[in-house]
Amino acid sequence: MARMLKSCALAAVILTVLFAALYRGCGVSIAFAITFGTTAYHLCMRLLVGAVYDTLLHNRVDPDKKWFQEKTWEPGLYKKLGVKAWKSRMPTYDTAAFDPKCHTWDQIVQAMCQSELVHETIVVLSFLPLFAAIPFGALPVFLITSLLAAGYDLLFVILQRYNRPRIRRLLNRGSKSNR
Repeated sequence: MARMLKSCALAAVILTVLFAALYRGCGVSIAFAITFGTTAYHLCMRLLVGAVYDTLLHNRVDPDKKWFQEKTWEPGLYKKLGVKAWKSRMPTYDTAAFDPKCHTWDQIVQAMCQSELVHETIVVLSFLPLFAAIPFGALPVFLITSLLAAGYDLLFVILQRYNRPRIRRLLNRGSKSNR
């Protein structure tokens, strides 16, 4: 997954530069340059946000912080969204970070917290392309792509928040049975 995301980001950057260079007043070239530029932004931004959090936190996030605690209304929301049915179909950027053969469950919970932070940051940054509507126009296009990108990453926030309490409950049961 990581290699594919990096390859797509590189391709989008190259295509942006290519179509921008071909622009000579032709609406098609600028439309492609904007399309690939927006795509490049979303892909590169995701890679950069993940790298920044990895550098700063190293998957060592305190899951006991209030931000990461399950809210009383969340289980009902997850049931209505049918998270249990679709959670296994979501891609994972770094499967090793969540592999119980490589990490303890406590480390996996910390990685889940970091992943949640990454995706929450991406949700917010997904709306920066709206500023591109100022020089280029086409606000509806930028708004739709920003909403879709933010919605996609919101699925990963939901996934982390859905799974983490379940793992923590299993950990708590295990620690009680070891006493």
